[in-house]
Amino acid sequence: MHPDAWLVVIDPQRIFASPDSAWGSPMFPDIVQPVRRLAAVAGERTVVTRWVPARDPQGSWAAYLAAWPFADVTADDPLLALVPEARDLGTTTVSLPTFGKWGPELAAVTGPTPRLVLTGVSTDCCVISTALAAADAGATITVVTDACAGSTPQNHRAAMDVMALYPPQITLATSDEVLAEDAR
Repeated sequence: MHPDAWLVVIDPQRIFASPDSAWGSPMFPDIVQPVRRLAAVAGERTVVTRWVPARDPQGSWAAYLAAWPFADVTADDPLLALVPEARDLGTTTVSLPTFGKWGPELAAVTGPTPRLVLTGVSTDCCVISTALAAADAGATITVVTDACAGSTPQNHRAAMDVMALYPPQITLATSDEVLAEDAR
């Protein structure tokens, strides 16, 4: 992993990981080990994010939460808790009521134009939203293909195909490729 890179583990929460959640990714169990391997190398340069519903959702977020009432819970609800496999990753957690996690809160940790290595769930929602916004802001993004979980394998592939259209701002790599980068 490039020594200047920040690992961002997007939304490793029960709501997205549990098979009994309407938003649970069937791919989540497969990304746990690649994410943990990356975090072991990134160490203190690991940031974990959480999706939390807005306290007073406005505009389309009000309709969204009305369509998914099970997810309209308080930020401390167990449904929004980090999965046990992610609780010890890094020392910084950024919680936001948005799909994309790039913004002032994350930039305050990583700097305004960082090198980011993105992992997490869901590839076709929060990961792609974070990658596109961060690239627009000038960040250099690597999306780790085997450390992201989509809502379905098909949606994961579709999101990866879209992000592959953005080089050199966004590149795709496996966890092995990212981990081999510091050896170059």
